[in-house]
Amino acid sequence: MHLLGLFKRKAEEERLLDIVDKYNDDMQTHRAEVVEMMRVTVWCLQSDFSRRPSMSVVVKVLEGSIDVRSNLDYSFTTPVAPRAITVAGNQEDHIGAATSLFASALLGPR
Repeated sequence: MHLLGLFKRKAEEERLLDIVDKYNDDMQTHRAEVVEMMRVTVWCLQSDFSRRPSMSVVVKVLEGSIDVRSNLDYSFTTPVAPRAITVAGNQEDHIGAATSLFASALLGPR
């Protein structure tokens, strides 16, 4: 969680290069591409699944024919909704460990 907070802060400050490994020559040589891959990753991890790109859009971004969306949400955690669980005939409120959406809904339309 601390790394996600750091990542969010650096992204909001437009300083993602600060978290690129300064001792890795490949990372430094290709730092623009590294930052672009970080932005693609964020786009694919949007909490609102309807804002995530399709794989064909991701491929176009990797090919360089389109750009990554600019208004990305860097909050990767989905709020967990409380759900009722019946245990031995008693209904109790528990915090769910997962989102209430089905995996197919999270992936979005195909």
